[in-house]
Amino acid sequence: MDITNNLPFFADLYRIGDPQYSQIGVWALYLTIVVLCGIVYKLGFARKLSLGKSIVVYAIMAFGCSFLTFLALFLPVAEVLVVATAFLGIYKYRLRKEMKNEVNAE
Repeated sequence: MDITNNLPFFADLYRIGDPQYSQIGVWALYLTIVVLCGIVYKLGFARKLSLGKSIVVYAIMAFGCSFLTFLALFLPVAEVLVVATAFLGIYKYRLRKEMKNEVNAE
């Protein structure tokens, strides 16, 4: 069964279907997913935590990203994380701009 015809963008970008690059590609995909998950968490869901609690949260997130990496071989997981990062970044930018306008109006 040849899966290289139906790979999502990032899996194809990292040449996961090529036997020469498959191991490096999977690690690159894993790191991409970990970084994007961290950004999405920070932009949308993070609360102010102590350093120890933050380390635990990010460690558990990195462990969970291994399952997401397996899914990313067949589903567009990394691509969805890029879109979520863009939407949350725009939301945070507009929220800060709105808060600054309210402070300046008073």
